[in-house]
Amino acid sequence: MARVLYQGHGSLRFTTDAGTVVYLDPFLGEGYDEPADLVLVTHQHHDHNAIDLPSRAPGCVVWQNTDAHPSPDVWVARTFGDVTVEAVQACNDKHPMDRCVGYLLGMDGVLAYCAGDTSMTPQMAELSSRGIDYAFLPGDGVYNMDAAGAAACARIVGAAHNVPIHLKPGRPYGETEARRFARLAPHALLIRPGETVTLQASGSPQRVRSR
Repeated sequence: MARVLYQGHGSLRFTTDAGTVVYLDPFLGEGYDEPADLVLVTHQHHDHNAIDLPSRAPGCVVWQNTDAHPSPDVWVARTFGDVTVEAVQACNDKHPMDRCVGYLLGMDGVLAYCAGDTSMTPQMAELSSRGIDYAFLPGDGVYNMDAAGAAACARIVGAAHNVPIHLKPGRPYGETEARRFARLAPHALLIRPGETVTLQASGSPQRVRSR
């Protein structure tokens, strides 16, 4: 089964059962020692695009927002080995839709929605039909929606597990914001920086280790 390490802020590391390593929005935290097979970037703000931070495996692909969303009406889907990646809408007043994306990641039978820096988007209602297992939603209330807004998005998207991230600008985590999200959002799952969770298509997530 696939695993996710939450490195803090908006940074995540996914590892599939076959050993494929995917970094999303590298910026801070630990856990960049595993060589990357794929590095994904949602947009070009400095706290999301530290693409030289992870070590890279031979043949590593760096896929950024300009690759995933090359023109205003095009969002690209691709397969990288055993991982499928589909770009989806991401935007708010500080993040123009033509410069930002979120991603749907499919691996080991699990579908994860990595929303990127966003507030509610028109596409979120459509995502509710996709059977998303894990939604990673920002909730800092400064550059994105706040915890209440993220909880509202969680209700629309309808994922089996909703994980708040990007909770305090420039910091690994915001405990107050996380706990507020947990009170308001359905199926909330709090993952702290340095914690790894096994991703499951059904049932409860299994916390396997902390760094």
